[in-house]
Amino acid sequence: MKARLSFRLKYELDDGAIVEMVIWDLLQPVPGSRHKFKYRLYFGKGGKRTVGYDNERRKGDHRHLRGAEQAYQFVSPERLIEDFLADVEEARRR
Repeated sequence: MKARLSFRLKYELDDGAIVEMVIWDLLQPVPGSRHKFKYRLYFGKGGKRTVGYDNERRKGDHRHLRGAEQAYQFVSPERLIEDFLADVEEARRR
């Protein structure tokens, strides 16, 4: 499956936590998703994920929050980033 990198951003926060967002534009949907994007968004520290969003083959769109996996309703890449960053901010407040 050919993919075109659509968005990529990675940065380290003052406390050493990492935020990384990668979104690819595909020719066809990943099995389990209805849109033509493949993505992985990560927030964590020391290799331990605190917040993650991705759409694995056959699993479809989902997010990882505090160790639990939940279904995620994908709307658009922009909304995906907004939702992810909101969850990151909430996690940082805890």
